[in-house]
Amino acid sequence: MIEVRFHGRGGQGAVVASQVLAEAAFLEGKDVQAFPFFGVERRGAPVTAFTKIDEKKILVKSQIYNPDYVVVLDDQLIGNVDVASGIKPEGMILINTSREPDSFDFPAKVVTVDATSIAVDHRLGSKESPIVNTSILGAFSKASGVVSIDSVIKAIKNKAPRKKEENATAAKVAYDSVITEG
Repeated sequence: MIEVRFHGRGGQGAVVASQVLAEAAFLEGKDVQAFPFFGVERRGAPVTAFTKIDEKKILVKSQIYNPDYVVVLDDQLIGNVDVASGIKPEGMILINTSREPDSFDFPAKVVTVDATSIAVDHRLGSKESPIVNTSILGAFSKASGVVSIDSVIKAIKNKAPRKKEENATAAKVAYDSVITEG
């Protein structure tokens, strides 16, 4: 089973990102689960969401404690939230940031993408509050290989409530913009 944990802030689209990733994997014939965990339910508060993907039926219905992948939609959470908690040694952390992967010290591979700039460029949300979820999913597709970019784009077009083409284009731009370590 592949387990993905998303960390974001309310309003950035972490919950929707987990659902769109699940849809993309489902389109590829996988069994999936996607669900959020809320603390304080308000815009800007830390939010965690989870996606499980497997070739066979997923029977365990629990949070993800040892993820294969962690996706961080807001790099300002680092230091306030232990985003690397439980990550598998062979795991990967994808961070929305303009910084290089080598500037982070985590016990797993780090990959970065400036999903904020991509979202702003495609008018997803506002400059003050960009919605980065579709951009980060494009980057996740490239960095992980768990789902294809074509499936991510189909899932975005199925799930995005509006600006379907802008969201799909942002995912493709992020796919082509991923920065890996070293």
